[in-house]
Amino acid sequence: MTEQAQSKSMSMDELLSEAVGTILRDPDAEHFLRWGRTRIPQMLADVESLDAADERRLAALLAQAIWNAMPRPDLGFRALPMPEPAPSDPCRCGSGVAYGDCCQAAGDVPDLPPEILWDPLLDQLSEAQLQAAVHSGAVPQPLLAKVADRWLALERPGRAVALLEPLFTGDLAAVDEVFEPALDVLCDAYDALDHWKKKQAFLLRVTDDASPTLKSAAWQRLSVMFIDEGDFDYATEAFAQAQRHGPEHPGTALLEITLLAARHRDDHARARAHFWQHQLRRAGHEGSGIYEFLERAREDPQQALMMSQAAAMDPSLLRVRDWLAGLPDRPLPSLPLEVIEDPLHCADDRQLPLFDPEMLPLPPAARGGGGCCALTPTRALAAVERAWHRVFPADKPLSTLLSGAEHEQVWQSYDWLAYLETSPLAADSLDILDDVATALYAHPESSLPWVSRVMLDPVLARAEAILRHNIGARQLGALPWIDPRNRPALRLLFRCYRRHAEAGDDAAAVALMELLLELNPRDNHGVRAELMNHYLRVHEDEKALALARRFPIDALADTAYGEVLALYRLGHQERAALVLHEAVGRLPRVPRFLLRKRVRRPQLHQNGFVAGGDDQAWLYRQAMRDVWAAEPGLLAWMKKLTA
Repeated sequence: MTEQAQSKSMSMDELLSEAVGTILRDPDAEHFLRWGRTRIPQMLADVESLDAADERRLAALLAQAIWNAMPRPDLGFRALPMPEPAPSDPCRCGSGVAYGDCCQAAGDVPDLPPEILWDPLLDQLSEAQLQAAVHSGAVPQPLLAKVADRWLALERPGRAVALLEPLFTGDLAAVDEVFEPALDVLCDAYDALDHWKKKQAFLLRVTDDASPTLKSAAWQRLSVMFIDEGDFDYATEAFAQAQRHGPEHPGTALLEITLLAARHRDDHARARAHFWQHQLRRAGHEGSGIYEFLERAREDPQQALMMSQAAAMDPSLLRVRDWLAGLPDRPLPSLPLEVIEDPLHCADDRQLPLFDPEMLPLPPAARGGGGCCALTPTRALAAVERAWHRVFPADKPLSTLLSGAEHEQVWQSYDWLAYLETSPLAADSLDILDDVATALYAHPESSLPWVSRVMLDPVLARAEAILRHNIGARQLGALPWIDPRNRPALRLLFRCYRRHAEAGDDAAAVALMELLLELNPRDNHGVRAELMNHYLRVHEDEKALALARRFPIDALADTAYGEVLALYRLGHQERAALVLHEAVGRLPRVPRFLLRKRVRRPQLHQNGFVAGGDDQAWLYRQAMRDVWAAEPGLLAWMKKLTA
């Protein structure tokens, strides 16, 4: 075989696909045999033990086997086998010798299972031919998943459901692993139709009654559903069931990496990727797509998950990802400061008249003076921002919200994406980074944890680095929220805090909450509540008390009642009683919800709570009752004082 021919060698899948296409275009036996004598030897190029005669013979036998098994659309998807030649006929291998003196001695033409031709055939049928094949009943049942997947791609999920549901209506124990693709496509079709209850009921039935392989697949789907909902405890339980029923299932490997990455446990995910590579290598899956995924996951699980879904993702998201790749290489800009007057005052230094400031002083971070500033762009950056707002099709979120309904629509425009790609200075603007973060928050695919991690984290890291670079060596003063120029920086910093809190990085989250309170003492984002609860949980009672004293008439239960708890622990029970009286006057329902072992949950509002209402009291109970109950004598003391 020549070097040129070897370079054109093909896999069996490629050969069968080309063979099917050749027959569909020209269903003539002699034409197909000529094709086989030319193309099949190229597939045999790597078989060094074959001489020219053996190659011709094998090519002829394989070509006839393919022809004999081919479901012909022009014949109602029946095959039309070639008759055996007479001994005196020319041999079909092309040797020029009579059949009786050539290939007849090689034996009968082997039988090929029709399924291996149906697979490439379904890819090449027209829509009308595809429907005819399904209606004929000739398509092997396991391959109906391929048909349904094609219809799903054409946005016909109802047709896909109608095709696949009958496969699972009988005894599920008799449905083996070859129907796993059908299970996956049926679930995808339910998703497209928003039939989540039907999907869940179907999966639960499979987990009860099906074969172990399908049970594992169903548990995998349920685990992914729980991951999408952020319910990681149930997701972990479902994963354990999937692993029990399919300990060597490649999908179990993907699911475990997904679950660990979603919980921000990247180091553990890297270790498990290494383990699964070893397992799959032993099972003969080396070189498969999942094996390559695990290779990438050993380096960066979040990027590996992102890349595994890149083909199905919004191309606009991928454009932002490519833009983000250049952010770490840019130097950090120095931004001008403008001294401003804050009509609401940067700090609220009102105190309840029952503390001795010398005994319990305010911490240094609580700014009582020091000017207020606005962080402003340079002249060049201001020009970039003006141009940006002409192409970015949405305003800033309302108040302290992180996004609005209108921000999902920005992904229908491409001008702002092009602006990012062609304007390097955009990466230096906190204003623009704020808008990019808002757009990412609003994108439907941002609910996938690894999308948020890979896409949003670089934006927030860049913003935090810019902000720290500009406040590090300067007496910055406060950056009050009331000045709109400060809001992008503060909103980005609040987003950074949220990301660290979601990842379970308490130290980084606490540091950012403290920085937010330092920069914006009026705390428009309300981080003081979470910070107060953290201080009390880790018994930093002096810090908790100092924080409470900065908001002496606060409407947040966490601060008002947190001050009571801090004083009680510090041994100031008389003062604690006075503060409790003040807190009950503002938020009277909290004690009842703290004192009772069981309280019926009130109706909760989707966005926030009513100050002083049952919903606020319930939320505080959920957050902190265990801390109150763990303090000896505290609840009894409160019950006596509030009776």
